[in-house]
Parts: sequence; structure tokens; C-alpha cells
Amino acid sequence: MKKTVLSLASIAMLLAACSRSAPPEEPIRAVKVITIGSQAFSSSHEYAGEVRARVESRLGFRIGGKIVKRQAELGQQVKAGQVLAQLDPQDYRLAFEAARAQVAVAVTSRDLAAADFKRYQALKNQNFISGAELERREAALKSAQSQLAQARSQLAVQGNQADYTVLKADVSGVVTAVDAEPGQVVAAGAPVLRIAADGVRDVVFSVPEDKVAGLAVGAPVKIRVWAQGAELSGKVREVAASSDPVTRTYAVKVSVDAAEPPALGATVYVIAEGAAAGQPVIKLPTTALRQEGQATAVWLLDKSSMTLKSQPIQIATADGNEVVVASGLQPGMQVVSAGVHVLSPGQKVSVYQSNTSVAQSGQAQTAPDVVANKASAASAPASSSPAK
Repeated sequence: MKKTVLSLASIAMLLAACSRSAPPEEPIRAVKVITIGSQAFSSSHEYAGEVRARVESRLGFRIGGKIVKRQAELGQQVKAGQVLAQLDPQDYRLAFEAARAQVAVAVTSRDLAAADFKRYQALKNQNFISGAELERREAALKSAQSQLAQARSQLAVQGNQADYTVLKADVSGVVTAVDAEPGQVVAAGAPVLRIAADGVRDVVFSVPEDKVAGLAVGAPVKIRVWAQGAELSGKVREVAASSDPVTRTYAVKVSVDAAEPPALGATVYVIAEGAAAGQPVIKLPTTALRQEGQATAVWLLDKSSMTLKSQPIQIATADGNEVVVASGLQPGMQVVSAGVHVLSPGQKVSVYQSNTSVAQSGQAQTAPDVVANKASAASAPASSSPAK
């Protein structure tokens, strides 16, 4: 009997050891929420641009030839009339000498024709020759004079050709590009150097197609210099009529209103005010958004049951790290602002309590029992413990 009792006790202990324990209850996650509120839309768009000279010339020789010397270097400051490069002038000098010899020949022919005309004119006065003969001598003189004028013009052309072997700066400025080197044979008009003329500066940047309509000619913009942090004023001077075939963006030029404009090539940021400024809108941080199939959705907090509900929304546009909501939300709703990808519908949650007190902003009022700013909302995932 005792053995039977012991056996039953052993079996009961084994069965108790093999039975599975009840799973622990899922911890209630703490989430950060914001209370939706409307505000005036004051969107501004910032574009990266580059400072360039308003006048930038590509200089090249007016004749073809071999470059024998280049005096200008990249980044060099040059003055108007300064020699930048030279071609081999030997062939053009020979052509100039040949044209000079042709002038000498034409002068001799003209002098002989003039002497003949003078002599025949004297004979005509004495009635020794006919008038027709004198007219032929006069025509020969005029022909010789025309040949002399032609030879002199050809000499001037050859002289210009010889002068064109020297490339000079037509304006004062800075050499921004070098496209040819000594020893290279270039064609007439081929770019050799690029010079940015001193004077007015422009800021050039690219704008996508959906934003170009908000940048009309004459619109004021703010210019912030990246290296210095200074803010300057400017106006849109030119908007490209067609987009770039590669980037599909539109080039915009802004004139800089400053006595001392930024240096050439400096990186600047152009801040343009949005076209819809002043309209009341609802904004959300991008950390509150999640993808639900083909739609964008957010988590709404039911305050009475402390559970979550998925709410699809429509996005109108982006504004930095925030989005403008077109539809789906109403002021007063409470939306989870962080850690949205680890939550599920109907999940029971608690509201995360911050240890620090931060003043509520006008953009998105925090929940009455939650204090959370945008920076912490963007970096804090939803978890059972306070987000870090």
C-alpha cells in the first residue's frame, strides 16, 4: 500500500513538472502621443546653390593653330588686356610678309600706270593720240589703284591674323576653367579659358517642377552663406523656361543685394517662402506615419479604453521633418508620434510620462498628460520602458 502511494505521488510530481506554465501577459507599452491642432501654414523651401559671376565668358582664339604658351592658370586674377595664351605665329607671319610684298607690287603697278596716264594725257593735249587711247590708259590706272587697295586690305587682314595668335582677356576677372594646354592644336573658336568677370554676382540653384511655380521673377528670397552663416537678401532674376534634360529640374538665378557678395564658388542656401503661407493646416512629424498597404496611416489613441486604432490619412505636402495632412484627422485627436511600427490594432498602451517639463508649442499641442517635444518624438521608439 505504501509503495502504491509513493508511486502515485511520483507520477503526480512528474506530470506537474511536464505541464506547461501559463504564458506571461504582454507588457503594456508606453507611447508618446500628440494632440492634433491646426495652425497657419508658413512653409519655406531651402535649396543649395552656388555663387557665380553674372557674366562668364568662354575665351578662345579666333584662328586655329598650335598653343605654344599659356600664361594664365586656374584661379588667377587677370586684368583686361592681359595676355592669356599664344599660338605658333610662324605661318601667319609669313602670310603677313607675303601680303606686304603684294602691296609693294601693287604700288609699283599703280605708279607705272599713273606715269603712263600722265604722258598720254600730254600727248593728247598735243593731238598726237586719240581720246580712246587716253581712256584706256585711264582705265589701266584705275585698275592699278584698285589692286593696290585690295593688296592693302589683304595686308591688314593678315596683320590681324598674326595678332589673333595672342589671346588677351577682354574683361577683368578670375580664371574659372582651363580647357586647353600648351602643345595642343585647337580650332578657331574652341574654348581655351573661362573667365568670370568682376562685378555683380548671382546665386544659381535648381528647383523641382512642382516648386518652380512659387518662384516668380522679382520674388524676394533669403540667402544664407554656408561658411559664414550670414544672411543676405536677394531677388529672383531669371527662371529657366525649360527643365534640364538630365535632372528634370529648373535653373533659377538670384541677384545678391550686398555691397560685398560672397566669393565665387561659395556654397549658399536659398530660402524661398511657400506659396500657400497663411492657410490653416494640420501638421504631423514624419515619425508618426506608417504604411498600411497602399495608404498612409497613423495610430489614434482611444483615451477611454487606452487602446489604439489605425486611421488612414491623406498627405498634402512635406515641410522639412513634418507633413501637411490633407484629410483624415480632426483637431483634438491624439496620435502616436513615435514607435508606430511595433504597435498593433486594439493594443492596450499607456502614455509615456517625461521627467522634464517642456512648454507646449503652437504647431502640435501635446496631450494633457504627456510632455514631449519633436526632437524626442523623432528618436524615441515605443517600448515598455521610457524611450531613450
